[in-house]
Amino acid sequence: MLAILKKELNSFFASPIGYLVIAVFLLINGLFLWVFKGEFNILNAGFADLNAFFLMVPWFFLFLIPAITMRSFSDEIRSGTIEILKTKPLTNWQIVLGKYFGALVLIILALIPTLIYVYSILKLGNPAGNLDLGSTIGSYIGLLFLAGTYTSIGVFTSTLSNNQIVAFILAVAICFFMYYGFEALADLDMITGIQNLGMLEHFNSISRGVIDTRDLIYFVSCTVFFLFLTKLKLEQE
Repeated sequence: MLAILKKELNSFFASPIGYLVIAVFLLINGLFLWVFKGEFNILNAGFADLNAFFLMVPWFFLFLIPAITMRSFSDEIRSGTIEILKTKPLTNWQIVLGKYFGALVLIILALIPTLIYVYSILKLGNPAGNLDLGSTIGSYIGLLFLAGTYTSIGVFTSTLSNNQIVAFILAVAICFFMYYGFEALADLDMITGIQNLGMLEHFNSISRGVIDTRDLIYFVSCTVFFLFLTKLKLEQE
């Protein structure tokens, strides 16, 4: 598994892809939070918090993560190297997890520089340090679990087609439905309590700073489910 993980990271950073993904993610966040005028601008909000950041990032992840994962298996299938990969002394689970963690590490690397936002708010607050650290830490934990689930969906959809664009679109669609679709159905009063099946409800719960095992189990279950589907699809290749 470690060999696959290293191969994935090397492929990201051997070309401009990895650096470009991280740079674009940080640039867009920075512009919305500190430059563009609007409801997401921290300086104009008058509150020492990062709620705007944690509100935006799940939506940015909807496109960022599928862009990272769309090539995971689709390239291997298109080029025929998937057969060579399967002849290696690796189990299907090791291949899947290697691809999964390779993409997830890149996403975590993109998140780490955003910690400077926390430092900035701590210094800008009046008085200095006026920041709800419990909620902030909970929100970052929620983002990690959300990213993990998005990544598992993206890796799965990359096995469905040898076309990266198709894999990207499928991942965006499934991630969007899993994140907001159930909330939208609940707003229509179609089924009572259906929002509990969606990621938004559980992400918001963790973001309050209270780590509920039910929320963690939800994200872990979704992640394992899509990784299991990936393994099944890989066995059919």
